[in-house]
Amino acid sequence: MSASSAHRLPTYFIPHGGGPCFFMEWPGNPRMWDRMAAFLKGLAASAGPRPRAVLVISGHWEEDDFTVNASPNPPLLFDYYGFPEHTYQLQYPAPGSPALAGRVRELLGQAGIASGSNTERGLDHGVFVPFKLIFPEADIPVVQLSMKTGLDPEAHLAAGRALAPLRDEGVLIVGSGMSFHNMRGFAPAFKPASQRFDDWLAETVALPRQAREQALASWTSAPDARVSQPRPDHLLPLMVAAGAAGDDPGSRIFQDEVMNVVVSATRFG
Repeated sequence: MSASSAHRLPTYFIPHGGGPCFFMEWPGNPRMWDRMAAFLKGLAASAGPRPRAVLVISGHWEEDDFTVNASPNPPLLFDYYGFPEHTYQLQYPAPGSPALAGRVRELLGQAGIASGSNTERGLDHGVFVPFKLIFPEADIPVVQLSMKTGLDPEAHLAAGRALAPLRDEGVLIVGSGMSFHNMRGFAPAFKPASQRFDDWLAETVALPRQAREQALASWTSAPDARVSQPRPDHLLPLMVAAGAAGDDPGSRIFQDEVMNVVVSATRFG
């Protein structure tokens, strides 16, 4: 079933785990990522009509301008290090969509937002690792959009607002990151901070649009913000999803403890 203007698709901010975590035995705790994997496997069924394409903003791609992957057959970019050899042989042969890439640039341009295109870069692990679980058949076109260097939250909210019409065109917009991403902070001592920041996120995404966007633009004022996100590359995909949400409310739809800290997922619409 194809989505249409009668079936506006939601937007999501999802956790993509650590490296290829869902496809290996995690050292010390082989069941660490089971709940997150189960959540991702169930996401497609809860999203409504089958999308005609997916637009993903990952925490692992930044460019001077928002840049869209316009390859008809994007390869994979194994941008993780020190993992078992078999995890570098993973496959996810989803097609790209040059047409959607062009539409993304058109919408950004209409909003006065500069953009570029790239036909060489592969889908990074912030895309193919979770989407191997979400759409395992790899039969839905996937297009990746970069973040903009500088990681300004308002710029990413504005990009989301510009891309909102895609939701009525059968495109599922997904921000892929982590609500807690402090590489030195995955320890029990940081769990309370991660919980406080996660609770702030849950309260914030549920606010009316104007208040929500104001709060997200000022995210550094949140409790334990810089402990949870020393560099906001894994938070900014949320801004795009929130901007594209328009007046639709957000809600926390998943929460788990992994690597001693709290992480979550959000749905708008």
